[in-house]
Amino acid sequence: MVDYHAANQSYQYGPSSGSNGAGGGGSMGDYMAQEDDWDRDLLLDPAWEKQQRKTFTAWCNSHLRKAGTQIENIDEDFRDGLKLMLLLEVISGERLPKPERGKMRVHKINNVNKALDFIASKGVKLVSIGAEEIVDGNAKMTLGMIWTIILRFAIQDISVEETSAKEGLLLWCQRKTAPYKNVNVQNFHISWKDGLAFNALIHRHRPELIEYDKLRKDDPVTNLNNAFEVAEKYLDIPKMLDAEDIVNTARPDEKAIMTYVSSFYHAFSGAQKAETAANRICKVLAVNQENEHLMEDYERLASDLLEWIRRTIPWLEDRVPQKTIQEMQQKLEDFRDYRRVHKPPKVQEKCQLEINFNTLQTKLRLSNRPAFMPSEGRMVSDINNGWQHLEQAEKGYEEWLLNEIRRLERLDHLAEKFRQKASIHEAWTDGKEAMLKHRDYETATLSDIKALIRKHEAFESDLAAHQDRVEQIAAIAQELNELDYYDSHNVNTRCQKICDQWDALGSLTHSRREALEKTEKQLETIDQLHLEYAKRAAPFNNWMESAMEDLQDMFIVHTIEEIEGLISAHDQFKSTLPDADREREAILAIHKEAQRIAESNHIKLSGSNPYTTVTPQIINSKWEKVQQLVPKRDHALLEEQSKQQSNEHLRRQFASQANIVGPWIQTKMEEIGRISIEMNGTLEDQLSHLKQYERSIVDYKPNLDLLEQQHQLIQEALIFDNKHTNYTMEHIRVGWEQLLTTIARTINEVENQILTRDAKGISQEQMQEFRASFNHFDKEHGGALGPEEFKACLISLGYDVENDRQGDAEFNRIMSVVDPNHSGLVTFQAFIDFMSRETTDTDTADQVIASFKVLAGDKNFITAEELRRELPHDQAEYCIARMAPYQGPDAVPGALDYKSFSTALYGESDL
Repeated sequence: MVDYHAANQSYQYGPSSGSNGAGGGGSMGDYMAQEDDWDRDLLLDPAWEKQQRKTFTAWCNSHLRKAGTQIENIDEDFRDGLKLMLLLEVISGERLPKPERGKMRVHKINNVNKALDFIASKGVKLVSIGAEEIVDGNAKMTLGMIWTIILRFAIQDISVEETSAKEGLLLWCQRKTAPYKNVNVQNFHISWKDGLAFNALIHRHRPELIEYDKLRKDDPVTNLNNAFEVAEKYLDIPKMLDAEDIVNTARPDEKAIMTYVSSFYHAFSGAQKAETAANRICKVLAVNQENEHLMEDYERLASDLLEWIRRTIPWLEDRVPQKTIQEMQQKLEDFRDYRRVHKPPKVQEKCQLEINFNTLQTKLRLSNRPAFMPSEGRMVSDINNGWQHLEQAEKGYEEWLLNEIRRLERLDHLAEKFRQKASIHEAWTDGKEAMLKHRDYETATLSDIKALIRKHEAFESDLAAHQDRVEQIAAIAQELNELDYYDSHNVNTRCQKICDQWDALGSLTHSRREALEKTEKQLETIDQLHLEYAKRAAPFNNWMESAMEDLQDMFIVHTIEEIEGLISAHDQFKSTLPDADREREAILAIHKEAQRIAESNHIKLSGSNPYTTVTPQIINSKWEKVQQLVPKRDHALLEEQSKQQSNEHLRRQFASQANIVGPWIQTKMEEIGRISIEMNGTLEDQLSHLKQYERSIVDYKPNLDLLEQQHQLIQEALIFDNKHTNYTMEHIRVGWEQLLTTIARTINEVENQILTRDAKGISQEQMQEFRASFNHFDKEHGGALGPEEFKACLISLGYDVENDRQGDAEFNRIMSVVDPNHSGLVTFQAFIDFMSRETTDTDTADQVIASFKVLAGDKNFITAEELRRELPHDQAEYCIARMAPYQGPDAVPGALDYKSFSTALYGESDL
């Protein structure tokens, strides 16, 4: 800085505080030659000279006050060159050569020449301005020199839409005042006389300082004074003009007006930069807040879905069997309710969660944010693993329920059969032990003994016939034990009792036979007819009992073939009835013959046949019972046949619908795969086509509902197989869920491509070119390119990645970008992201840091007060909460590190 203290001790001021002008180079051009109204051969217009003196003096003092000094008379105070050099140092921020200390004319000329040389070094041509004129106090030349300095350091760098300095300043004024009535800025003289343009400039940037609607066009003095006073008081712009001079001059001085207006431009340019920086930060914060909201939604939805899966799997893995069919059927109904009501919404939630996750990652990628990593245990893969575990448990649970119902049904059948056979056997054994223990042979006659022997033989025959039933009872009890029948204890107790009793009967029978045979030698006579009757009546009676048992036997069938087999067996049984009837008549004939002989020979029989208790009345009674049971059996078999025919109809009905729905789903899956590869038309057309396709799929849902209803009927009928179709309801459900998920994911991919295109500014033609190139080299239509395919695709797009050292290095660089995990495959989304980064720009960490630096006034930190002043309240608080305290050596209380906030958004910056 000029050592003004050493050269002139009459002024006291402080050191320079910086530059307020442009310190750059560049050609100034012949500014003086461009100003047609500046005539160096004539004196200035007195009114203009007065305006320029006041304006230029105020302008110079606005800078000199930073050095603690000022001027009073512009053509006198610059004569020694000292304040002139000081002015140039303040406005340029550079140091000039050391001034000469002497006060002689030569010293002054040398100092002024140093100032003029510095001006010339900035590319300014000083036409006809010499140091002698300045030293001699030539007002015309001094004002010309100051105007040249103003043009170079205050106006030259003003440019709007690549216009010249003067035109740029004029265009800036026109744009800022365009919305205001009675203001039409066309020049820098007449357009400013009424004062409204000055007030409009202030109101546009600081509306709280001016009540513009109360200003009147016909009161220019008031308007001008209002603007000048407000600018000086609130904007630190010194008053450079007098309202009366402007109003009373036909054409105000253009240079004075330009100089004054340039001060407004520089005063507001900082606010404009701060506004731009604040808007950029607000945009970044809005994107980040929206992304955080999406992350919170994902975490919440993922937690809810995983919690539902966690609660549901133990229920599906619960394999504790119930004791009755009714209890197991209730569990099956609960499972159907789960499949029909509770699971479908969760399928939709899972699909939507994946879509939201993909959309969030796309938005983060487009805004240069780090990828979203869900918290531990809430990754999409964690949800898929949980869902897979759920479906495995679900499938096993359904199979277990059906098997349990079959087992309980079999158990009920066996238990009822056991009770029937046991009751029949117990009824038959009633009194047998007492009969075998009776010692009637000790007092019997010979004929009685003979009769007792024959009777005992008949009993043994009957006993042997019942051996098969006892074995059946034991076998049924064993099967009930193996199937874990809940009442096995009572079954085993009853079976053991029957077996023990059977062993006792065998032992008693053997003992009685030995006793009868011991006395048989003394018995000679026996009634052969009665014996023959007894021998034939006993097996026939047993046959009738077995027939009645079979006719009343319960049966369970599951197919039409099984019931037809039972009907055939029943028809075969009915074909034996005529022979049985003839046997019955033959047995009754024997009894009649014995009576006829006794009567004809006057033999007095003792009463009933001594060899058997099966009387003709018993035979006839049981025969009549058999005759009654046959048509009942016919009716039961026909009812079951009708039921199985109905079941067969349900099987065919379900198969017919399933054989339509199953192939339809498979076809639609193939069509979606083809559509996702072809992708013709614009992305919006593709999205519209896919959504229309999705609606057609959703509209097909009633066919699936109909199939569910038919499947419900099949399950209610306990039908467990269907030979008419290879499609099960489980296959159809899985296919349908995959179809809905696939179309939703395909739509989401197109939506993400639209987001990428719009955010990156990719044209529709570029997107179509990218898709066409990608599909051309995706020969297998797998949705991904291998390294060689990707290299061919890049070459087709003009990239130099041929097989040389430079090309290989470039290709490896690109592969590290599109395939950071080294999977060997490049997806279409990665390809689009790469191409969009190659062709477009987005907000970066450096831009955000630079914006904060503007708001901070070029400091390395920013304060909470500055953030609250420059940003909306909610976004200011958002930043404050996420910024770390600034720890630098220049820190002040409450200083915040805005670089830490950028690092949190983008990762490490290059700044």
